[in-house]
Amino acid sequence: MLKHMKLLAAAAVALTTLLPPTAAYSEGLIRISQQFGTLYLPLHVIRDQNLLEKHAKAVGLDEIKVEWAQLSGGDAINAALLSGSIDIAAAGIGPFLTLWGRTDGAVKIVAGLANQPNYLISSNPNIKSLADFTANDKIALPAVGVSVQARILQMAAEKQFGEGNHNKLDNNTVSLPHPDATAALLSGSTELTSHLSNTPFQEQALKDAKVHKILSSYDVLGGPVTPTYLYATTDWREKNPKTFQAFFEALKEASTWIEANKKAAAETYIRVEKSKLDPTFVQSLIESPDNKFTVVPTRSFAFADFLYRTGAIKKKAESWKDYTFEELHNEDGS
Repeated sequence: MLKHMKLLAAAAVALTTLLPPTAAYSEGLIRISQQFGTLYLPLHVIRDQNLLEKHAKAVGLDEIKVEWAQLSGGDAINAALLSGSIDIAAAGIGPFLTLWGRTDGAVKIVAGLANQPNYLISSNPNIKSLADFTANDKIALPAVGVSVQARILQMAAEKQFGEGNHNKLDNNTVSLPHPDATAALLSGSTELTSHLSNTPFQEQALKDAKVHKILSSYDVLGGPVTPTYLYATTDWREKNPKTFQAFFEALKEASTWIEANKKAAAETYIRVEKSKLDPTFVQSLIESPDNKFTVVPTRSFAFADFLYRTGAIKKKAESWKDYTFEELHNEDGS
């Protein structure tokens, strides 16, 4: 199982080399990455309703070419962004802040995707809290060390074991995309017993009586959290202002449409993902009061402060506005 996990993680990184070798900057061209889960529904809506084409015309672009890449894990996505293989990265706040720190602010957040909780779930009945994990209990994350799930686990560990113990469970973690981690958990694996997941995979797994929830990111952070963001290099934005604006406006329209049309949004997710999930089940997730599709960041600064305080990043943010583009600055973010 562990060998299989490592191979999958390596494959995710290798995918970046398969992306089209298009010129890094070209007004009217945009290359967007996405991962797995309903968090990425705004991107599905943009794609399904041709919103980029609509807003490109509104800002004076006669046409726009859109390319999509499905990657898994912050490491693979950050590598693709830095190599110029993609223009818009979609990953957790953890991978973003890591890259923001390493590039001295040369990447910034375009927008959030949604407020959604991440659950730590387990198939091991003996695990009721973080204190119950043994060295043999492996926790699946999209990317060890840098994913938003990895950072949530570290923040939870610090709350459980005290300051300075945020890395206590790091050796328990393995990299695995959410669909594969869910399948492994439901298979009855004795090696991979836990998964710090996202919607709809965590709710899908919890339908099995053998799986239970240990904690939610909302418990760890003290309320709603935007775990995943869309971000780009400042250089790309400066050289492609119309393309950037078209994307930002398309994203805002998609988020507003989802909030107003949740049944249709669920149908969009099923159609675009070619998912076999029950549309009613997906709709129930989108309608959950814990879920809100909005471009405005929520509790991102809690991660920035934690990563700086624990030495994971060397660049200190004074405000959430330090690492976001100005289009968001009039919003009530955090």
